[in-house]
Amino acid sequence: FHSGEREEKCIIEDVPSDTLVIGNYKVQRWDIQKQDFLESAPGLGMFVTVTTPSAEVLLSKLYGPQGTFSFTSYLSGEHIICLQSNSTRFVAFAGSKLRIHLDIRVGEHFLDESVVQAKGKVNEVNVRLEHLIEQIHHISKEQNYEREREEKFRKTSEETNSNILWWAIVQTLILISIGIWQIKSLRDFFISKKLV
Repeated sequence: FHSGEREEKCIIEDVPSDTLVIGNYKVQRWDIQKQDFLESAPGLGMFVTVTTPSAEVLLSKLYGPQGTFSFTSYLSGEHIICLQSNSTRFVAFAGSKLRIHLDIRVGEHFLDESVVQAKGKVNEVNVRLEHLIEQIHHISKEQNYEREREEKFRKTSEETNSNILWWAIVQTLILISIGIWQIKSLRDFFISKKLV
């Protein structure tokens, strides 16, 4: 994505509890002479802030123009990941465009191929099996989190439907009582005027 030099960009990641989140990023600065983005942005860093669903700051750190950040969520919900350059220019003069390449991986522990190749064939199968078991645990955790969210959504929907039903009953009672009152008032009016 593109960003201004002092502009903060935020991404929302829905993460289950006890899940590792790894983010890799690279920043490129716009070069006016070349009319293209430079391959790197020397001297420019990124300030990364991660906020939990309870508005608690989980990570707040300054990195270089290219880097990796990671955190483990202890609450399930929407985590806000914000990136902002550490440019020292005044906001009025900080007109450079930045291109930020961001890759966020949630809950994955990647298999290091160099470790696998360094070990024997039996160990290779063992390491791959452990990796698969770890992925199964992560998928199970994701499914449990989705189940919790679905249950919470269902409860909210049922409460809303119940409230709508009661509101409809109250409206019907009000309409019936107003109708009875109007009929009684008209009848009393006609009797008092001796029209009936």
